[in-house]
Amino acid sequence: MRIVIQRVKSSRLEVDNQLVSEIGKGYNVFVGVTKGDNIENMKKVARRIATVRLFKDENDKLNFNISQVNGEILLVSNFTLCDRKGGGGARPDFTLSADKQTAIELYNALQQELITQYGIPTKMGKFAETMQIYTQLDGPINLVQEY
Repeated sequence: MRIVIQRVKSSRLEVDNQLVSEIGKGYNVFVGVTKGDNIENMKKVARRIATVRLFKDENDKLNFNISQVNGEILLVSNFTLCDRKGGGGARPDFTLSADKQTAIELYNALQQELITQYGIPTKMGKFAETMQIYTQLDGPINLVQEY
């Protein structure tokens, strides 16, 4: 699994000019499910998202995780994260992407893991849809992770 975590002040996601999800302070998390990913990868990703400390304390140090600041997550499926690195050519190569059924199952499982195991309010985009995301980044802080 490949993820990008963005610290945000707010984020709103629309499909066809209709509001789908909206959060305040927290993370946009873009998720690319790759071939071979499984429930264990998903659990590692969930733990990383829940425990990474990207919020500042009173000394301006990144010491707080998302739960400690009562943040929310907007989870967005994003197969374009599955581009084959160093593939050459001008067109991205998404052959590393998992099949649709596996991807949607792990994407949904990730949301449930964040909610049930970590108690983090987690909203979602729409799988396999063209989405418009309006975000106020905070920092900016963006982490790229692979599991």
